[in-house]
Amino acid sequence: MDDTRWLSADEQRTWRSFLTASRLLWDRVERQLQQEAGLPHAYYEILVRLSEAPDRTLRMSQLATTSLSSRSRLSHAVSRMEEAGWVQRRPCPSDKRGQLASLTEAGMERLRAAAPGHVEEVRQLLFDRLTPAQQASLREISDVLAAHLSPEPLWPAAGDVPADA
Repeated sequence: MDDTRWLSADEQRTWRSFLTASRLLWDRVERQLQQEAGLPHAYYEILVRLSEAPDRTLRMSQLATTSLSSRSRLSHAVSRMEEAGWVQRRPCPSDKRGQLASLTEAGMERLRAAAPGHVEEVRQLLFDRLTPAQQASLREISDVLAAHLSPEPLWPAAGDVPADA
């Protein structure tokens, strides 16, 4: 017995449109950051997350979770950014197994230099093409999908707590 819930023709068009738009958007955003700032988007996101955290510091585990990265991939990225002087790691004082990642002033400057071009690209590619109502719908849809796909908030900037709490 076939229990497959096949997509309707309209659902198939919606899926393909979403998939195509997502891939095109991320390709353009990644390309802009690489060409203009010399940063992969993953590094940019780490710098942003740290810049918004209390004391510009997060536990490595929280940074991995919120940046949708495996711990090993995040560790490799942070090592590269540490070599560049943008991030500093240190042991967590309240948990000997944990590590903290902190954004250095050089990392903050790197982020400040990259942000204007990135924001303009996002604005041109996404927000300038949507009405305020479409932007609200996109956020609502994205929030529903993110809540369904992740058991915890992934970008809790307003709810971040100090790294050693």
